[in-house]
Amino acid sequence: MEEVTIDSLAVEDVFRLADVSCPSGTLVVVDGGHLGVWSGERSPAGTDPALLGLDDPVMAAEVLGSVDFAVVGPDASAAARTFDRQPGAVLHDVPSGRVAELTTMFDEHCRTAGLDARLAALPEREPHARRARRAAAEGGGGFLVFGVPVVAVGGVPADRHLPVPASRVDHGEGLGPRWCEMPVRMGEAETQSSVRLGDVGVDWARVLFGDLDALSGWQHDEPVDGLADVAFGGAAAQEAAARFSAPELGEPGESRVRGWAGLPVADAWEKARAVQSWKEETGRRMMVDFRPHPTTGRSCGRCVPLRPRPESWTSATPGCSAR
Repeated sequence: MEEVTIDSLAVEDVFRLADVSCPSGTLVVVDGGHLGVWSGERSPAGTDPALLGLDDPVMAAEVLGSVDFAVVGPDASAAARTFDRQPGAVLHDVPSGRVAELTTMFDEHCRTAGLDARLAALPEREPHARRARRAAAEGGGGFLVFGVPVVAVGGVPADRHLPVPASRVDHGEGLGPRWCEMPVRMGEAETQSSVRLGDVGVDWARVLFGDLDALSGWQHDEPVDGLADVAFGGAAAQEAAARFSAPELGEPGESRVRGWAGLPVADAWEKARAVQSWKEETGRRMMVDFRPHPTTGRSCGRCVPLRPRPESWTSATPGCSAR
């Protein structure tokens, strides 16, 4: 019998995740887990250090005292591009203790490259919403939110819901399924060209497509409907599911993730603590996720769990395979 080799990359799983609406015309792509530090129209200088995981008061003061710099001068565009520390012509969130070092490095870079440009400190920290608008106005691109890469793009249809299909490919034994593509469809015409807008940092294993204006009203930790979900996955997920009688969640992309959906917050928290305690006591390999139902009271976007392979619970960026 002839042996046939199957290219696992050709085995593609395609399904529709959801629809998103974008009344502002500017779409933000961000890790939904980081929206607790999204400043909206306010300066990020007022962010609670605890939300950034900063317990050291000295470090907290340095981070919250950060400075934003604009690259100015006749060669500003070329200088920002070749300095290549952050996307765009504004350097955000430079800790106060690194201002002198960064300024020296930039000046040396410009001297070496023969560029006429300098760093000018902004009078106040630039709000995250303003960063997004500027990136969108420049044709779409990336910016940083406390060091986390985020992408914004303008010109998005504001008068209708936009479908979000997604596809995964199976890379075979040892890797399994990985996200391949997650586009927001803005029309029916075929794609004529592609442009790289930037990177999206994913630390919480989620990606959110959100309307810029709606994000300013995002309620992160306190669910407005009083409900929350609990999800867990990984090598020990099936064993934990049997022990705690947890069903599959059935969300797109989470076919092997177990847990409970739509529980009162107190009940969900108790279940999450119980599963987490069992994991720590037994040393099992598994991730436990407590998910309040955040919302703005209007259509904000879609938060997509990036967990096509719970055994590894790795991060991913839209349009790329998981890392």
